[in-house]
This record gives sequence, C-alpha cells and structure tokens, in this order.
Amino acid sequence: MITTGNLVEYLDNGRFICALVTESQPKRLRLVNQNGREINLPVSRVVHCSNEIHSTKVSRESLTRHLRSTTEKRSSLMDDIDLKEIWELTAEEPESSFSPSFLAELIFGEEANDDIVSAFLRSVFADKLFFKYNDGRVKVNSPDQVNTLKIQREKEERKLLLINDGADAIAALIAGKEVEEKLDPFLAETLHIIRDFYVHGNDAQNAAIAKQILKTTGQTKPHDPFHLLIKAGLWGPNENIPLLRNELPVNFPLEVRQQAEFILQRGHTELFEDSGRVDYTHLAPITIDGPTTLDFDDALTLEEQDGNYLVGIHISDVAHYVRPGDPLFQEAMRRGTSIYFPEGQIPMLPRHLSQGICSLIQDEIRAAFSFMILLSDEAEVLKVKVVPSIIKVARRLTYDEVDRMLESDGEIRLLNMLRKKLRRHRIKNNALLLPFPDVNIFIDHHNQVHVNLGKSDTPARTIVSEMMILANREAAKYVADRMVPGLFRSQPELKNRIVFGEDDNLFQNTLQRKQLPRGELSTTAKPHSGLGVSHYTTITSPIRRLLDLVMQHQLNTIVRRQEPRFTEEMCKDFTSVLSRTLSAANNVRHQRQRYWLLKYLADRKGQLVNALVIHAGPKRVNLLLTDILLDFDLPTPSRSGIAVNTNVKVRILKSEPLDNVVRFDWS
Repeated sequence: MITTGNLVEYLDNGRFICALVTESQPKRLRLVNQNGREINLPVSRVVHCSNEIHSTKVSRESLTRHLRSTTEKRSSLMDDIDLKEIWELTAEEPESSFSPSFLAELIFGEEANDDIVSAFLRSVFADKLFFKYNDGRVKVNSPDQVNTLKIQREKEERKLLLINDGADAIAALIAGKEVEEKLDPFLAETLHIIRDFYVHGNDAQNAAIAKQILKTTGQTKPHDPFHLLIKAGLWGPNENIPLLRNELPVNFPLEVRQQAEFILQRGHTELFEDSGRVDYTHLAPITIDGPTTLDFDDALTLEEQDGNYLVGIHISDVAHYVRPGDPLFQEAMRRGTSIYFPEGQIPMLPRHLSQGICSLIQDEIRAAFSFMILLSDEAEVLKVKVVPSIIKVARRLTYDEVDRMLESDGEIRLLNMLRKKLRRHRIKNNALLLPFPDVNIFIDHHNQVHVNLGKSDTPARTIVSEMMILANREAAKYVADRMVPGLFRSQPELKNRIVFGEDDNLFQNTLQRKQLPRGELSTTAKPHSGLGVSHYTTITSPIRRLLDLVMQHQLNTIVRRQEPRFTEEMCKDFTSVLSRTLSAANNVRHQRQRYWLLKYLADRKGQLVNALVIHAGPKRVNLLLTDILLDFDLPTPSRSGIAVNTNVKVRILKSEPLDNVVRFDWS
C-alpha cells in the first residue's frame, strides 16, 4: 500500500518521473515530483513504490534536489544491467512471470533495494524486447515473441533511417545535385517508395514513410512526387500513370522470351511436313494495313471461278506456336490483348513473334489458317473450307494505296465490289454501321501533341473490315454447327434505333452510340444485332487478342477431327479472364487517350474551339468537340438558342492532364 512519505515513480510521455507522496488516498495520490511540481496522480499510474519512508517536512528545494539525485543514481545503475543475460536465464523456466525484486537480485547478486529495483524496471521499459511489465509483475517474453519484436524493431529503425536520410537525399535532389546514371541504392529505394505512393496513394506499402519524407522536404503539392521522379530520371515527362496504377504487365519474363527465341529457330520445314496443312504458296495474298503497321495478322486472296468468287481470308496461325500450358500462352492469359497508345504499344506476345514469325510479312513463308469462302456474284456464301495452311504474302499495301487502286487494279476492284455487296446484306439484316472518325494522336520530338481525324470507312478499310466480319461469322458458325463450345460475341436487339443504312452523320452516330446495348461474351452462339449476323466470334487477330487465339485453337482441333481443345468449363474460365483483362486494358487505353487530348487542349488554353450539341437539357448540355471528338458537359446557359445538332463555339478555360480535369465555357 502506498502511504505518505513513499518515493514513487510513474511514466510521463515514456519517461520515468520520481516523486514524493505528500498525501495518500485509496485511488489518488498527491505528489511533488522531481521537477518541483505538485500533481494529483491515480494510484494505477504508479510503476514503482519505495519501501523506505521519507520526511515530507523538508523544503521544496531540498526535496527536489533529493528526487533528482535519486533519479540520476537509478539511471546510472541501468548501465550495469544486461537484460538479454537475465532473459536467457529465465526464458527456459516453467514460470513465465516474476516479481521485479527477484529479477533485480539475479542481476546484481545482492538483496534488492529500492534503487536496484527501480533501475531494473527502468531498463525493462526502455527496452521491451525481453520483458513486459504488467500490474506489478514482469513477464518473460518467449523466444518467438523476442524474434517478432526484433523484426518489428528493425523495421522501425529502417523506417526512421528512410525518413531522415531519405529526406536528406530528396532535399539534395531538389537543390540540384546531379543525379548519377546509376542511382545510389539508398536514393533509389527512397524514390521507389515515393513512386509507389504517387501511383497507389494510401494503399502503397510505405505510404506513411513517403508522406513524412515529402512533408519534411516541402513537397506537399499533389504532383510534386511526379516531378521529383522526372528530375531523378526515373520517369519521363509524360509517364503513363494509369498503366502503372493498374499494374499491367509490360516486360516479358525470361522464360517467355526464351520460348519465343526457341520458336524462331524452328524454321519452316515442319510446316511442309504437316499432312493436315494445305500449301497455298502458289497464291498471291495481299495485306492491307496502315503505313506504320508491323504486326500483320491477315491477308486476302481472290480467284474468279465460273462467275463466282473464291475469297481467301488468311489469318496468321499463332496457335501453331503459342499453345496452352506454355509460358507464352500463360503470358497471353495475363495480358488478354495488345494495348495501343499514341506513344507506342504493349504487345500481347513478344515482338519476336508479333512482328516476326507470326506476322504475315511480304515474301516470307508463314503458317496460316485459311478461310476459303466461295461467294456468288451477289456475295452470298456458297461454300466454306477452313484449313491450316502455308502462305507467302505477295504484296504489302496500305489503305491509301488501295483507295487509289480501286479501278486500276483488277483484284482490288473485285474485292471492293464484294465488300459493297457484303455490307448491303448486313444492312438488310439491320446492321448498324455507325462510322466514326479515327482520332489520330501524334507526339513530335518536342513532346508537342498533334491531333487529326481520319475516315474510318474508306473503301480500303471497309474491304478489310467486311472480309474480317465474314471470316469471324463463318468461324462462329463452323464451331456452333458442330455443337462445340467456344467464345462467342453477341449483342441484344437495339431498343431505340436512330441510324439506318449507310447514314454518315456525326450527330446521329454519336447519339446512337450512347444507346447501344452492351455486348456479351458467352460460350454459345447468339445473334449480334449491331453487325447483323446470327453467329459471331473473333478469330482474325490472334497476334493481339487472346479471344482470337483461343478460338483458333478450338477451330484447329475441329478441322483436324480431334477432340476440341477446350471444354465448356474451360471456355467459361476464359470468359472470366477476358472480362477482367480487357476491362483493365480498355480502361488504361481510354485514360491514356484522354491524357493526350487534355495535353493538346492545355496548349490551347483560352482559345475558342468548335463543338457539336448532342443533348440539351434544362440544367446540362452535352457536347462533342468536333476537332478531337472529346465528350463533355456544360451548364445550360440562361440565354436561349442552344439546340441539338448545332455547332457552337466554346472556350478552353483549363486543362490539367495529370488531374484529368478540363473545363470549358460558352463563348
């Protein structure tokens, strides 16, 4: 029991304070502490009470001096205490808790007095690694607890080191210290922590450390970390933050690269030794793509046969090289698709394949999957033959070249005639064409952004699109007719139709696009209303789409009269994988496209730009910038005269690409 005249010790902000009891009550004490202050203290806060009784009649100065002297003496005794040594003696004992006096006697080898016990308790509170004080007893930590506490302590020490030294390193960087090509390991780690915090915010593993470093160095604005990382040379001035935030794979693992390199060494002999593969190298396929295309996955041939037309749609046989269970296929599963950005692309397959052996390069022998479709003079399907094949592309043409050859080249002229009739058939089946200009973004060497619109429905482009739709339709039908599961695309019927036939009106097409029902991916074939077909899948881009690669495998086994490669359950698993990967990829691609468009607008702040009114409501007006096809809203102005399908001028008030913020106002 604590009485008047006892010396007691209590904790204040982690520090031991020595005091004399001047008045004792059952639950509270009146004290004078070593700092000369009188305080009221709950009994529960007392850590140690002396056995000796001291006079309370001495002067305040003498008492304070005595208390300070006692504190100094007890603190100096702590130097003689080795907690690890006493822990090793007690850790193996069956008893797990002891009185402070017993342990103090073990340490000093003599009967414990008030000073010795106090020194021991001070040590226990100063270093909680081996012992824990609780309600007058000292509990011995188990070896597992000690090990856990050691790890925690090391982490805390590392954290303090990172905060203090990391802040110094960042401060030096801000001050203009030259950054070496190979970063100092400590600076590299600090910058990595800041990078993760900028990308992932409070979800970052070391968010608290990053925030403290940034606060210490005065980098408190939202994008200060972004500019720090640019200054350090880790990021470029237009780093793709959505890509980092979604943690999409960019580089290929070693085993994937090794498999790709092994495939390159296989040569073409095995293709000609495959009895199930047809040699079409006598044909003269053409590829039609953009001028910068490097991954060619489709080629076309055309032969006249007694008034009919044998169209060959030849697709790169990626399934021959990329097989389920292989590292390449597993990596394709992780990615789901190639992602195209204005500044470059992230391929689904390594460039060894996508731009090499799987690409239908002019004058190169290639494995293909050929859809030989006999069309009537009216482009009706008369016969379909689907076979693995060998081809050699004879001509590489661009869209612009083909558009100039529509009358001068006999093969192109016939393909153009057939694409018109194929399109007409789909329109009769209520297909929605909805041509929308391509938004082409170009970044020059000075990081200036240039935007132009390109027609998406030129004859050359629609020759390719109609032939691909034809092949995809027939592939879906071929699989579905044999009651085999697959990955099929479909779209429910449109409820509110605005566009008919080949209408090419930006306002109507924009409005119609906003009302399209969501497309579906399933394991059974269903109609696709937007395309005007009863069966549909995609198989024509296996270099850049997992769905097409999966369907190519499925089709290949059917054609060769083997058991289907994938079961119904496996196909369902693929739909889940595709839903996840495509959603992430499309989200990143959309955000990146918007970033560059906002960058383009930022250079034109204050300028007037053209906009098309899509919808005008009582509170908001929805508009489309006609030069870059950016959709946005404005409050409905008080003045009258804002009508749908009219062109207006708006002023660019603000465009912040990093914040994804753009603001306009009426002119």
